[in-house]
Amino acid sequence: MRLRPLPSADVPILRPFRALRYQATRVPDLSAVLCPPYDVIGPGEQAELLRRHPYNAVRLELPPAGEDGADRSDDDARYRAAARTLVAWRTDGVLAKDALPSLYVHEMRYDAGPKATARTARGFMVRLRLEPLRSGSGVRPHERTMSGPKEDRYRLLRATGTNLSPVVLLHEQPGTDAALAELTAGAPDATASEPSGIQHRLWAVPVSPGAPVPSAGGEGPADPAGRLLHLVETGPLTIADGHHRYETALRYGEERGQRRACESDPAYDYVLALIYAVDAAPAPLATHRVVRGLTASGGAIGEAPGPGRGSFLAAAPGLFRVERLRDPDELLARMAAPLPAEQERGRFGYQGPDGVALLWSRRERLAPLLDPALPEAARWLDTSLLAVALRHLGGIGPDELSDGERVRYLKDAAAALSLASESDDTAFLLDPTPVSAVLRVADAGGVMPQKSTYFQPKAPTGLLFNVLEQ
Repeated sequence: MRLRPLPSADVPILRPFRALRYQATRVPDLSAVLCPPYDVIGPGEQAELLRRHPYNAVRLELPPAGEDGADRSDDDARYRAAARTLVAWRTDGVLAKDALPSLYVHEMRYDAGPKATARTARGFMVRLRLEPLRSGSGVRPHERTMSGPKEDRYRLLRATGTNLSPVVLLHEQPGTDAALAELTAGAPDATASEPSGIQHRLWAVPVSPGAPVPSAGGEGPADPAGRLLHLVETGPLTIADGHHRYETALRYGEERGQRRACESDPAYDYVLALIYAVDAAPAPLATHRVVRGLTASGGAIGEAPGPGRGSFLAAAPGLFRVERLRDPDELLARMAAPLPAEQERGRFGYQGPDGVALLWSRRERLAPLLDPALPEAARWLDTSLLAVALRHLGGIGPDELSDGERVRYLKDAAAALSLASESDDTAFLLDPTPVSAVLRVADAGGVMPQKSTYFQPKAPTGLLFNVLEQ
């Protein structure tokens, strides 16, 4: 494959790059050094990963406090520790950059669903040119971000100058399966597995500089790598996961650009991207909410909740049909069942100090409360409906949804119920947001509330890194 000039239209701009990768001579078992992305690593798992291997990528992705001379009272100490670790591993030959710019095909094999059906997610990693997230952009967001994670990722990026894990994006262009199949026909360059049983394979596809090589029909590059990039660059990309990382990279690139020398097309104008076709991506799961100190602050549309004032569940009939349940086990079982065929989306599981229930949205009551500025595709999302209900019944506004103090977001439904029970708080369980809804919202130029989607499984950190140098 050969490099091409930058397109001038608002389409995605993709570039192969020289990845920084673990060297087999120093790390013969790649499985031992992989870790999940930072936002799904709990304290217990972080400690286990640190014990697993001295070169585990968690020392970069989620650097521990108090190690390598880090001062626990210094907020920036762990970021500087990650930067020192990265330099030391490169100096010692634990990590080294590939000799040639490449694109990297990544494949995950995993079991999904109640019957443990085998599935494969296959995408490719490249550098993606950063551009503002605006209408008509070649890169489209679908979700609002939270300030805390963005600041954390920015400080880590500023310290290391490296994308440690990718932004995950979806494309809708047909015809990429054949190119990916050709690129993965040979033996992979690296393999790894996770304790959960997920299997990973990685192919590095070198790229040579020069002019594009047209196909016989004149419709694009003849080689599969060139054909793949040519197809994906013809349409917009939608961010599926990694909004915080993307916005952080924009901020970092702008900061570096203010000190720009005479560098042409600098690496910091790009971000590490993992790109999937819509039908080849991991499935989106729900992100559940646990709300601290939730009470009813008033009626649904200016009404008082009546005798149960102060109880959210007593006020809920203003916006929901309430079906009370026996216990959390029944709630988990009911939420695991598919929605009835005649039921529109808008089902929520509820567990609070005042009981356990299913909440079924009363669309005619919610309609006047929805934000008319939102595109229709975003207005009726479950996450949007819940945000409206929390605002009108519980007095919880957008800032409290995003600051990470009042509302906690959990991936596991049972864990959300357990946390709510232990802390006497309130859990809301949600159904997954369909990929089709994600694409409709992005296509309409809208964004979903925070934590509307959660794609699982996630590509692990450690397969490769993108150092923001040429």
